[in-house]
Parts: sequence; structure tokens; C-alpha cells
Amino acid sequence: MSTVIIGIDRHSPAERAHIRVGEKLLTINGHQIADVLDYRFYGYDAIADLTLQQTDGSVREVRIRKAEGRDLGLNFDTYLMDEMRSCANHCIFCFVDQMPPNMRQSLYFKDDDARLSFLLGNYITLTNLTEREAQRIIDLHISPINVSVHTTDPQLHCTMLGNKNAARSLEYMRAFGKAGIQMNGQIVVCPGWNDGEQLRRTLSDLMDMGFHSCSLVPVGLTKYRKGLAKLRPVDGKAAGEIIDIAEEYGRKCLEQLGTRLFFCADELFLRAGRPLPGEDYYEGYGQLENGVGMLRSLEQEFLSALSWEELPAEPTPFTIATGRAAEDFLRGLLHKAQERFPGLKGQVIGIDNDFFGHTIDVAGLLTGQDLSKQLRAHELGGRVLLPLHMLRHGETVFLDDYTVERLQEEIHCPVQIVGTDGGDLADAMFEREV
Repeated sequence: MSTVIIGIDRHSPAERAHIRVGEKLLTINGHQIADVLDYRFYGYDAIADLTLQQTDGSVREVRIRKAEGRDLGLNFDTYLMDEMRSCANHCIFCFVDQMPPNMRQSLYFKDDDARLSFLLGNYITLTNLTEREAQRIIDLHISPINVSVHTTDPQLHCTMLGNKNAARSLEYMRAFGKAGIQMNGQIVVCPGWNDGEQLRRTLSDLMDMGFHSCSLVPVGLTKYRKGLAKLRPVDGKAAGEIIDIAEEYGRKCLEQLGTRLFFCADELFLRAGRPLPGEDYYEGYGQLENGVGMLRSLEQEFLSALSWEELPAEPTPFTIATGRAAEDFLRGLLHKAQERFPGLKGQVIGIDNDFFGHTIDVAGLLTGQDLSKQLRAHELGGRVLLPLHMLRHGETVFLDDYTVERLQEEIHCPVQIVGTDGGDLADAMFEREV
């Protein structure tokens, strides 16, 4: 834990109060500050009385008056003002455990930190929480919390999470629900483990616990599973059964709660060979980060943008590269664009994931080396369009540390990175500057 101040924002309340770098924040309004949650919560009020320890060890008091909710403007050594908590579980489906060797170290770190769930939307199992920390979430009404549920059968919960004490997280879920904490859930469905009747039990329990929403996503299996639990992928039949169970309980929730509550990831509909639901199904796309409604949202944004596009005099031919899962879907969008603008020349190429294995078929897990090898076998036109989520956040590097520059050199074609919005895709097709 470090509450030593390393920086102060310009023109902030802290700067006006003459707080100094190097001082240590001890309390706000009499409450001890242990981490970023305490800092955010107790610093929210319009009047904040700070206790500060100066560099010589002496203590002073400072009163700050500010707009309610405005940040004090203090910066600390780490975002959390504490060490990030790593996961204590050994989940049978953990993707990190299925990573190949010799990749960058950050890809092997598994976080399971309740503070990151509230602040950044990370999904956590709650197994790291102490009773004191769980009570703090209730007392401070820290909400929403995003929870990796998977199953509510206590014994199976412990088995799937690889943690003999994991059942206590189910108790926390019930306590949070009673306290009015908004919980968003995620279930990674593993055929033969937590599907079928186990899935029905879980969905029924989540209704009783007061969950706000829950996504159902298929387990992702790479070819690097030596020594791990035997799992099988979600095939078309299994995907259809998962969708049917979610729909069964979704109808109950609509009748009783006015919300569907349970939402299936796009991958499940694609694998089952079923059409994507209409936009109303997604209820505002609250589970978008779990791949629920990404394609439907993309389509709606794309078609809306398409109505405003004008075809350039000489549009540059292009290739859209994507994972196998969305290949046909994107080909359909391109076809709609070409129906409206016959002079638009483009193609969609699905890339096999040789790096992780062909059971991984989403674009976000494609690597530069697979793109390079497979794109070189095609005529690419004047440019290659790639989605932004193939790259490390804020950088131009793929999962395998290939750079965009290296890929361009190897395929002898410019690479254009496309934003996540459907309008971004339309603009890229039509070479429109944004």
C-alpha cells in the first residue's frame, strides 16, 4: 500500500490547497485511506478534511472545498494505491493457462481484484475477498461489480475454479444481492460440466440472487492444454442447447423482472447456425464487452453510416481480414455495401488461428504471424483492413509481438487499422478521412 503523493493535477483542488508532492495521505474526513476505493469514496464530498504526513514525519490537517464529486487531483505511485491482486484459482478453463511459452510476461498475469471490477469493469470470482473487504463493498455500496459465476453448485464451483474455498464467493453474491449491489455476471459454458441441468440451476439461482445481467459465453480452448482438465469445445448442437436454456429463463425473467437478464454471446449463435437476435434482444448492449451483441451493433452502425457514404471516383480495392467466426457475417455486410455501390471492390478473408489452434476463431486472438503467412497467399488489392481489437491496447503490436509495420513489409501491402464502430468500417471501405 502506498498513499504517498507523487503528483498533483494542475488547477486541481489539491493544488489550490497547497498540498505537496512527497506528503502521505492518511485520512479523508476521519476515514483511513488504504487504496483507491477509499480515496474515491471519501473524497467525493464537497468538503474534504485531509490528514497528511509530511516528509519530516510531522502531520498536518488541510481542508478542501470543491464541487461534489470532483476529484481532489492527487496522483499516487500506482493506480490502485496498492498491489494488484493476482488470481488464487486454477480454473479448468483458464485461457492464461493455455498460453504458449515464451510470450511477453504480462500475458501470463491473472488478476482477480474487486477494485478493478468496480473501476475498470474487470470480471472477478470474489474468491480473493476477505469478509472485511466484502463488508466494505456493502458499506460503501460499491457498484456495479462484475462477477465470474460459471456455476452456483457449491461443489462444482470449487472444482471448476480449482479452489476448495471458492464456495464462499457464492455467499458473497447472495449478500451483495440483498444489499442492493448491482452485479453483472459471466458464465463460461463448458460442455459436460456446467451446461444442461447445471446451467438451469445456475440461471435460476442468479434470478434469486438479484443479478442485473449475465452473459453466457462458450469456453475457449487452445492447442496448449497438456496436463489440463479434459474439455471439449462448444459445437453447433451444444451452442443451440445453451441458447434454448438461456431463452427459457430469459422469458421467465421478462415476465417477472421486466428484463431478459441472460444474454448469449454472438459466438453461440454463429456456432449454432442461427440468426443473430434483433436489436431489442440486447437491452441497450449492457454485455457488449463479453461479445454479446457486438455484431448486431456493428451491423446497425454500418448500415446507418452507409446511407451517408458517397463512392469515391476511383475507390482503392481492399481486403478485410478477420477470424473464421465473423467471416460470413462481414462478407454479408460487404455484399450490402456493394449492392448499393457496385463500384466498391473488396473481399473478406477468414484467417485460421494456427498459433492458438483452430478452435479459437475470433479476430481478437489472431496473431501477426498467422496474418502474414495466410494473407501472402492472396491478391490483396490496395490495402488490408484489420480491426483495432487485434492489437495491444494503445499500441500497434499483435499478441505475438508482431508489429503492424512488420506485417505490411511481409505482405507487401498497406495495413489500415479500423476502429470498433460500424461507422469506422464504412469509412475505411470508402477511404473517408475521420
